[in-house]
Amino acid sequence: MCSAIVTLNPILNYPSRTNLFKPKLPNSQPRRNLWAQPTYRMASPSSFLGGFNYRIRASDNTNASGDDCGNGICTLLEYMGENGVNVSDELAVLFSHLEYACKRISALVASPVNYNIGKSFSVSGGSSERDKAKPLDIVANDIVLSSLKNSGKVAVMASEEDDAPVWLADDGPFVVVLDPLDGSRNIDASIPTGTIFGIYNRLVELDHLPVEEKAILNSLQSGNKLVASAYVLYSSATILCTSFGSGTHAFTLDHSTGDFVLTHPNVEIPPRGQIYSVNDARYFDWPEGLRRYIDTIRQGKGLHPKKYSARYICSLVADFHRTLLYGGIAMNPRDHLRLVYEANPLSFLAEQAGGRGSDGKSRILSLQPVKLHQRLPLFLGSPDDIEELQSYGDVQQKVNPGYDV
Repeated sequence: MCSAIVTLNPILNYPSRTNLFKPKLPNSQPRRNLWAQPTYRMASPSSFLGGFNYRIRASDNTNASGDDCGNGICTLLEYMGENGVNVSDELAVLFSHLEYACKRISALVASPVNYNIGKSFSVSGGSSERDKAKPLDIVANDIVLSSLKNSGKVAVMASEEDDAPVWLADDGPFVVVLDPLDGSRNIDASIPTGTIFGIYNRLVELDHLPVEEKAILNSLQSGNKLVASAYVLYSSATILCTSFGSGTHAFTLDHSTGDFVLTHPNVEIPPRGQIYSVNDARYFDWPEGLRRYIDTIRQGKGLHPKKYSARYICSLVADFHRTLLYGGIAMNPRDHLRLVYEANPLSFLAEQAGGRGSDGKSRILSLQPVKLHQRLPLFLGSPDDIEELQSYGDVQQKVNPGYDV
């Protein structure tokens, strides 16, 4: 009989701090390994997909917005280096470390090792404001924390898995808020999960305050001050969808090279869709306005003459990703999702794609957070669908009948 012991330490062997990258580099450097230190180099188009001559073109009117990286494929790092994207060297360095962390989480989620992680250590219950974490939540959080420390570009990290923000560096120019592994309860069933993060500038006017106070205040910035945001979907493909304030763009991980490759330039959500995503089992707990809205669109009697279909994965990143591509509306009408870690970053992406993020009454990005783990109803999707939903008035579920999911 043979036995083996697998030791998982997510923060060992992390690459050293990366130097500022240069927007335009020679074309001769080789592609890196999936786990290699973040570097900056141009892609080799012939190596993508086993040598197929595959080209990503944004559109016929592509310009200097960075959507077309010239002849051949375009990686995330190359996209950030293009003229017109307005991504600073410091932000690009930070993104390279976040990209690295998400590739590690992607491999972990897909690995048979994750089935044994829960047996190796226990996780205490969440606070009154946080859900009980699963072991992979903690591991993913440690991976991101290690990445942000190594980047040297982050002053404070605020995570759904921590009771309070973590101050990392006095001279870090950025603040990162994140949900390191959204939908982790679905992992055992191989249902898609994701990482969500938003990036703000550090508020230098708060530098004189005590560390705990300035950490909290930096983390409670309103969504309209976001510099960038992204989600990473861990599914049949690993997709990083991001915006730096100039449109929403999605990059798919090429496992053969370790690159996130631009596959969905200038994502534009349809003005109206034909899909709604919500937990229909809670129909009888909903307020009257939401029930009338769902009844109306299911029968094709709303402003859109076609009958809507329901698609619900119960994974926020997956439901939002489908909505972003196909249109419609993804929602949770009760005070469950977090304004800081989930609603703001995803609403930023929705708006940059021509969509909307709402709490059922107000624009998400206009709300001022008052608590780190503040919860609220969340409605994301096509602008016409969100507008029609809000016209019904009573769509926020303020009563929780006692269920946790």
